[in-house]
Amino acid sequence: MTEEAKAKKRKVAWAVTGAGDKIAEFIEVMKQIQKQYETAVEIHVYLSKAAETVLRFYNLEKTLRQSFEKIRVEVNSNTPFLAAWMQNRKYEFLLIAPATSNSVAKIANGIGDTMITNAAIMSLKAFAPVYIAPTDYKEGVCITKLPNGKEMKLRVRKEEVEQVKKLESMEDMHVLEGPQKIPEVFKELFG
Repeated sequence: MTEEAKAKKRKVAWAVTGAGDKIAEFIEVMKQIQKQYETAVEIHVYLSKAAETVLRFYNLEKTLRQSFEKIRVEVNSNTPFLAAWMQNRKYEFLLIAPATSNSVAKIANGIGDTMITNAAIMSLKAFAPVYIAPTDYKEGVCITKLPNGKEMKLRVRKEEVEQVKKLESMEDMHVLEGPQKIPEVFKELFG
């Protein structure tokens, strides 16, 4: 691809938090979208410190690094400076997928003490859209897969769901129910 063609590509910041639930599905969706929109969209991946650990735990770090050219890992809440890049519209939007209940609660309550939560809050202040796929979306019991393939039962509490509802009421915040909803966003925005 020529430098001119690369410059015309629209850019998306895809942030990954330390959620293990459905992490393999999220990575697969990332790869599919990258392939489907490779001529129109450039995806830059931003990992929280916890995400890097979880990806190693699930043996997905190598897959991600082989699939994406630009991957940055959090050093602190402003390094890499994703918040500023979102405010300056370097990216079309911020996608946080998967999002832990911890990150969801921080964003819902205006706490920007990590690279990803800071970027989300600063994006919203600058009228830049944020799409987020919380792992704890609906109250009840869910089954998640562990790295060894075993299943584990988890309870999604009303407290986590209340934080998701706070996000849903925020301007320019778009809450997605699971990895399967992400392709719809790209189709709507990029055709």
